[in-house]
Amino acid sequence: MQPDISIQNLSKVYSGGFQALKSINLDIQHGEIFALLGPNGAGKTTLISIICGIVNPTSGRVLASGHDIVTEYRAAREAIGLVPQELNTDAFETVWDTVAFSRGLFGKGPDNAHLEKVLRDLSLWDKRHNRIMALSGGMKRRVMIAKALSHEPRILFLDEPTAGVDVELRRDMWTMVRKLRQSGVTIILTTHYIEEAEEMADRIGVIRHGEIILVEEKHQLMAKLGKKELRLHLQSPLDNIPGALSLEPLALSDDGHELIYTFDSQQEQAGIARLLRQLGDEGIEFRDLQTRESSLEDIFVGLVHETSGASR
Repeated sequence: MQPDISIQNLSKVYSGGFQALKSINLDIQHGEIFALLGPNGAGKTTLISIICGIVNPTSGRVLASGHDIVTEYRAAREAIGLVPQELNTDAFETVWDTVAFSRGLFGKGPDNAHLEKVLRDLSLWDKRHNRIMALSGGMKRRVMIAKALSHEPRILFLDEPTAGVDVELRRDMWTMVRKLRQSGVTIILTTHYIEEAEEMADRIGVIRHGEIILVEEKHQLMAKLGKKELRLHLQSPLDNIPGALSLEPLALSDDGHELIYTFDSQQEQAGIARLLRQLGDEGIEFRDLQTRESSLEDIFVGLVHETSGASR
């Protein structure tokens, strides 16, 4: 099946000479949730802006739902809904009027039933006659999503969709995004909340300095790069790690009360059994132990740090 988004050798150099994107190649399949992660200034918003026709590419090609975003701009843009970071609705318009107007911008005829469904799905139906200025920040962000869905796009871009909203509203929006995917909408999101990507995404892409440094299935990424950590809470503090244990991947906490053993998440448990035997041989007793597996945030920070160090 043809991908919903196909990006081929895409680059962007701004007039001042700054290269925001460097030869990006990426396919995003129909019906998936793709999370694009990266630090500030990595190129996330530039990439989305090019795909959505807001910024012109310097070179390369992008297809949206099979349509070239430059030569078939109208058809490509009609396939896309965009929820930008900034709230940019008319404060004096009602919720209903601003969503209906957005549908009309794409040449779509009136469809009150569709607009009602969108507003109900976003818990905005009771607010449909309210002016935008009277809404809370979270409700305004829901209106932005309603506007993006008003013309029934096949692809939805969410640029920092839950920035500045409370935890409860964020989880409500996660539920809404899953429902959209179930209805056949392809979702591409950028986020600073790593747990958002960990919760929802099928695949993860990491961008840094305008380059895609990794694209991977979320579960494969966490299995491949994830680490497990065993923390041993000692009966008596240590000043240093005994020589017999120096070859093990061990670290001693600053206060000497914990030994931290790090191992691959796919590794067999034999290493732990060996470690415990060695501790017994050294007469080191522990009163408790805990295990912890790497989160996506740990992996992301490690990737960005590693790439940054390599580029210096």
